[in-house]
Amino acid sequence: MTKPPYDLRRITPDVYGDRRPVSGEVVALLHVYFEDRGLKLIEAKSRAMQRGEIHELMITDEQGAVPGGGVNRVRAVAFFEVEVGGLAVVGDEVTTSGRPLGTLAGYDLTHMPNHMGVLVKTRSVEEPEMGVGGRVLIRHP
Repeated sequence: MTKPPYDLRRITPDVYGDRRPVSGEVVALLHVYFEDRGLKLIEAKSRAMQRGEIHELMITDEQGAVPGGGVNRVRAVAFFEVEVGGLAVVGDEVTTSGRPLGTLAGYDLTHMPNHMGVLVKTRSVEEPEMGVGGRVLIRHP
């Protein structure tokens, strides 16, 4: 990974102004859980999500999951297609079909350019209730 063009410590929640939510539709369900995933989150706190992209939605209950950090307990729950693009920022609220899922924790680029992993901090890594055609919403709290 190349060195960022600026000091990432300067990127605090204050730098992000008002923005529209990112929304999409669940296109596939996943049923896999890892105790030792070794997921490495990128240091960036925000990612642009463009209409038509498909990304993987993952959850963890590890409260230490932060940009640039590592995560082991991970459940991959779904792929979703972005229908309304925008900017997703760590700390954003994530809901599925109107139900709170958790807080955006970071991003994994292991499978790029195929898809980005979007990691959400949840209270539990139990499989959430969702179905194909369900809605995903990522918005500023």
